[in-house]
Amino acid sequence: MDEKYFRIVDDLVEKGWSVCEQFFPDDYLRELAAEARQSWDSGDFREAGVGRGGELQVRPEIRSDFVTWLDPENLTPLQKTYWNTLDELRAHINRELFLGLRSFEGHFAVYPAGSFYKKHLDQFRATKHRLISCLLYLNFDWQETDGGQLRIYEQSESEETFQDIIPMAGTFACFRSEMIFHEVLPAAKERFSLTGWLRKEDAGF
Repeated sequence: MDEKYFRIVDDLVEKGWSVCEQFFPDDYLRELAAEARQSWDSGDFREAGVGRGGELQVRPEIRSDFVTWLDPENLTPLQKTYWNTLDELRAHINRELFLGLRSFEGHFAVYPAGSFYKKHLDQFRATKHRLISCLLYLNFDWQETDGGQLRIYEQSESEETFQDIIPMAGTFACFRSEMIFHEVLPAAKERFSLTGWLRKEDAGF
């Protein structure tokens, strides 16, 4: 078992979030980033919304990214590699924390220049299925001045205690969906990620 899985579990227990650098080899990341870029250039992405089901709304004053969902029945080989890795992580978290995680759902996300996502939780009020949020960044040669940091609030009541994560290619972040407030700071250029959730119920695709 990969030792980084043990570190992730320890972090989730201790503070509710974890960040690992170089989670995948560069060659794989470059191919996955190119696949996301091709999908973006082909017009496959749609404006992301807030809310769930009938309450889903496009609210650009809250979030201004674009997404395209992965179809578990039609994954590319690169997507399948990521999906299998997340399934290994899911099984390990279940063994250690008994969360009853059953499935993964995810999408590519792109934040065009100037876009952002204000402070929020990933778990919807009406549905409690999403338990662990997972993000893999796909941006090579990213600088701090390029913005787009993932800001993790260490105390939900405080705007002052936080950690900023630069969305550099290969960085993998995960956190408890129901307890970790976070936001995406405005990006100065296009910012790509593969974002998803480990769920306690099947995603229903």
